[in-house]
Amino acid sequence: MTNRSIDSSVRSLDPPLREVLLSRTRPVDLLVLSVVPAVLLATFTLPETTRRSLAFAYHDPTVLTAFSAHYVHLDADHLLANVAAYGLLAGVGYLLAIASGRRRFFFTAFSTFALAFPFALSALNLAVPRRAIGFGFSGINMAFSGLLPLLLAAFVHANLSGRGGGSPAGRTVPLSGSVPIRLLPATFLVVVGWIGVLALPASTEWSGVVGPGILLGGLLLGAGGVLSTPLERRPSLREGLRRVVDRRGYGDLFAVGATLAVAYPVVGFPAEPAVEGGVINLYVHLLGFCLAFIGPYVLVAGGVFDDRTSRSEAPADLRVD
Repeated sequence: MTNRSIDSSVRSLDPPLREVLLSRTRPVDLLVLSVVPAVLLATFTLPETTRRSLAFAYHDPTVLTAFSAHYVHLDADHLLANVAAYGLLAGVGYLLAIASGRRRFFFTAFSTFALAFPFALSALNLAVPRRAIGFGFSGINMAFSGLLPLLLAAFVHANLSGRGGGSPAGRTVPLSGSVPIRLLPATFLVVVGWIGVLALPASTEWSGVVGPGILLGGLLLGAGGVLSTPLERRPSLREGLRRVVDRRGYGDLFAVGATLAVAYPVVGFPAEPAVEGGVINLYVHLLGFCLAFIGPYVLVAGGVFDDRTSRSEAPADLRVD
């Protein structure tokens, strides 16, 4: 009873999530986020011959098409699917970021995905020689999917750890040293294993057990990480679920983000990649996801995005980022 009353009193000091999101959302942020769908839609208005010339030909690559191909779509269904996926992934990611005071982290990743990833993904695609063309924004969308676990970890650290988002302990521990960040390598293996289960047919051969094996390895690594955490900081599943349920708004946003992180690979890695007129490039999807996770994780774990000032000052200004 005592702990419960302390938790409730601490949470009462925290502003509702809606108030936090409204105070921290900036018009310029929404403008930047809208640039991507605007470019995708504008590119689609070009003549089909022009769009085909902007696709990436693996047998005849150019620097221009290495970038432009990721913003080109040849049919409306493909375009609308990627615009919808972008809106969902980038939108939820942005809300998680500003709710945890990580705007700089989100837009650093955003600009990297939008401007640098097209070149990187196209270049790495040349490792698989074939006479075909590649196009579409799905590889970049998978990058936003790969960023979700990091944003969820930052959100948990800021709002769902300790005795609620307003706990002194939760404010003094830097993001890089938090338990959610320490568990991210295990989370990565679990999601990659899940992707393997989805994309590779189940069989008794090595290809059929890769996914489940990686997933199991991630679970074991996560369990080891939890057990190696000091008792006073060790996360409890029951306590974590209670915080998600009790902190209305915050718990709901976490649930939406976690569901999206688990569910989107089902869309990005279908068991049957063949579609009308082509094949879904699962390789570029996997590259997008992995690169978007590993690069930002190294920076976060290295303390690059730790707060410059004490987190105890954060509640005084809802726009702190």
